[in-house]
Amino acid sequence: MLAPLPAAGQASVSRPLVLSLFVASCLLSVVSWYTTQQGMALYLSPWFSLLASLGVQSSLVLVAWLIGFNRSRQVLLVAVYAITAVVSIAFSYVSLYTWFSARERPATIERRLYDELSAATGKTQELLSAAIAEGQKHVLALEEMTAAEKSHGYISRAQDSDPYLSKIREAVAREAETYAASYPEGSGPGLRYTAFERYGKIAVQSIARLRQAEHALGELRDGLKPLDSTESQLRAFRQVFDAIPWSDVRETLHSQKLETPTVPAYSDFVDRSVAGQEDLLIALTELFTAPTARHVFAFALAAFIDVLVFLLAYAAGPFFFGASEDRWLAAGAALDSVDDQVFLRNLVRKLVPSPQGLARVEGATLSPGELQLFLLLTAKGLAARSEEEGKLFYLLDQSLHQRMVESLAVRGLSLHANPQPARS
Repeated sequence: MLAPLPAAGQASVSRPLVLSLFVASCLLSVVSWYTTQQGMALYLSPWFSLLASLGVQSSLVLVAWLIGFNRSRQVLLVAVYAITAVVSIAFSYVSLYTWFSARERPATIERRLYDELSAATGKTQELLSAAIAEGQKHVLALEEMTAAEKSHGYISRAQDSDPYLSKIREAVAREAETYAASYPEGSGPGLRYTAFERYGKIAVQSIARLRQAEHALGELRDGLKPLDSTESQLRAFRQVFDAIPWSDVRETLHSQKLETPTVPAYSDFVDRSVAGQEDLLIALTELFTAPTARHVFAFALAAFIDVLVFLLAYAAGPFFFGASEDRWLAAGAALDSVDDQVFLRNLVRKLVPSPQGLARVEGATLSPGELQLFLLLTAKGLAARSEEEGKLFYLLDQSLHQRMVESLAVRGLSLHANPQPARS
C-alpha cells in the first residue's frame, strides 16, 4: 500500500521540509567525511586520506539515495553500504576517540599513575619506619653489649634471639680468635669491646641513612601532583626510590627476600602518543580489550552519524528523484504527447465506481499511454483486470486512486490552458 501524496496545502510545506532533510544529510556527510579523513590521516598520507575519505563518504550518500528509489538491486546496494559504513565508522571512531583522549586520556593516566606512586610510596615508608624502629633497638642492644663486654667480658660467646645481633656476636667472636693469645678474654677495655662499639656506630650510620631516605620519600609524597606529567612523576619517584638503602632495610628487618614496591613501567602509563599510527593501535586495542565509557561514546557517535546520514538520504532521495508511479505517469503522458497533469486529469475523468466500490475504467476507453500505464500497474499489483458482460475493466488500487486525485489539487499552467471539452 502506498502512502497518499500530501494535499495542496501540505505540498508547499513538505517540499521545504524534505529539502531541509536533504541539507541536513549533506551537513552530516561533511562531518562524517571530516572525522573519517582525520582517522585515515593517522595511518595514511594526507593526500591518500583526503581522496579515500571523499570516495567513502560520497559512496555512503549516493548509495543511500539509490536504495531509497531503486527497488531492483537493494540487496547489492545494502551490502555495498554496509561495507563502506564499516570503513567510515572505524576511522571516524579512531578520529573521535583520539580527539577525546587528547584532552582526557593524559589526565586519566596521570591520576592513575599518581595513585600507583602514592601506594608504592606508602608501602616504602612503612618498610623504612619499621627498619628504623628495629635499628634503634639494635643500637640500644649494642650499647648495652659494649658496656657489658667492658665490665664483664665473654659477651661474644652468648647466644641472641635477634638474627642481626646474633651475627654481630659471631663476627666479634671470630675476630677475637685471631688475637686470643695476645689479648685474653675478660673484663676491661680491649679489642672485643672496641669491636662491639664499632658495630654500634655502623648501626647508627644505617639508621641515619634510613632516616634520610624516609625524609626524601616524605618530600616526594608531598610534592607529587595528580596532574603532573607521567615523565616527571616517574623521574622524581625513581630518583628517591633508587637512593633508598635497601640492603640496610633487609639486614635490619632480618629478611633477605623482602618484597620491595615495584616501580611502575613507563610503557604502562604513556599519556601521549608519539605518532598517528600509535593512536590508531591504542584506540582499536582498547576498544576490543578494555572498553570504557569514552570508547563506547566515541564509537556510538561515529555510528550514529553514518546511520543518520543513511536515514536522511534514504528519506529525501526518492522525493527529489520522484516515486516510481510518478515516472510511470510521465511515461504514459509522453506516449500520448500531452502534459503530465493533463494526462492524469483525462485518466481520472474516465474512472467510475465498480460494484465493489473501487475505481475502475473500461479498457476500450484507454489511450495508448493509459493502456501501457495500466498494464504496468497490473504487473505491480496496483491494478487488477476484470471482465463483466464481455467488457474488460481495470480496477485501480484505492491508495493510488487517492494519490491521483490529490495530485490534481494544485493545478499547473498547462492544465489551466488546456481547453475544456465541449459538453453535448
